[in-house]
Amino acid sequence: MPAGGLGTRFLPATKASPKEMLPIVDKPMIQYAVEEAEDCGIKEFIVITGKNKRAIEDHFDAAFKLEECLKKSGKEGLLDEINRLNHLNFAYIRQREALGLGHAIYCARPFVNDEPFAVLLSDDIIDPSDHLLREMMALYQEFESPILALQRVPRSEVNKYGIVDGVKVRDNVFRINNMVEKPPISSAPSDMAIIGRYILTPDVFDTLEDVGPGKGGEIQLTDALHDLLKRRKIYGYLFTGKRYDAGDKVGYLKATIDLALKNPQVSEPFREYLIEVAERSKKSG
Repeated sequence: MPAGGLGTRFLPATKASPKEMLPIVDKPMIQYAVEEAEDCGIKEFIVITGKNKRAIEDHFDAAFKLEECLKKSGKEGLLDEINRLNHLNFAYIRQREALGLGHAIYCARPFVNDEPFAVLLSDDIIDPSDHLLREMMALYQEFESPILALQRVPRSEVNKYGIVDGVKVRDNVFRINNMVEKPPISSAPSDMAIIGRYILTPDVFDTLEDVGPGKGGEIQLTDALHDLLKRRKIYGYLFTGKRYDAGDKVGYLKATIDLALKNPQVSEPFREYLIEVAERSKKSG
């Protein structure tokens, strides 16, 4: 799980605090990704961190004083909630410089061994009622090839993503034949964007080792996967569920609203408040 970025789009909130720890309702955004993976049976996590990211390690660690306080207060529900992920194993690797997603993944090479692995970008929040990663894992079992999550985006936004061109294998499954990182709108090969879920194979590390800096002077994962296409097949799964780009302020607010409306502890009073705000807006408009 790459978490070494600077979080500049959320400054000043992220000046000293990790973007990944920004709360959505009552959980930091990185926990949504961890729970998504845990629901698929994944129990071992490598988190690529950077400076000022210690809060991530503390969040997934035991908190003895807090636990004792909750026990004495009889708040068993909260105690169970903060201990719910204690059975998972976390390792942390420091990315000394923010040199891009490809570089962050390459930092994990000594620890991945010769196994396929999932990459989850925590600022891409997948609605918990969808099962994107689980469906991708099933495709990996079928094809034994890297699987990329795809989503159609407006043509006006293709220059913000890695964009693929592919041959349809069946509904929502494509064999990828080309990909380019943040192409000009006029020359994008399609409107299918790579989003923040990947299942990769260990041979990607050799490609990452050889690929040079790309867009923004960073080591781009898309560039490495483009080179990997010369040696093996790569498939894309076209996701049609709900994704929130929580790395963007508006996307973050949308995720907060929608997930709050699904949270039984706050949904009703929050819904009433939103209706009140909408009514006030109508009157003032």
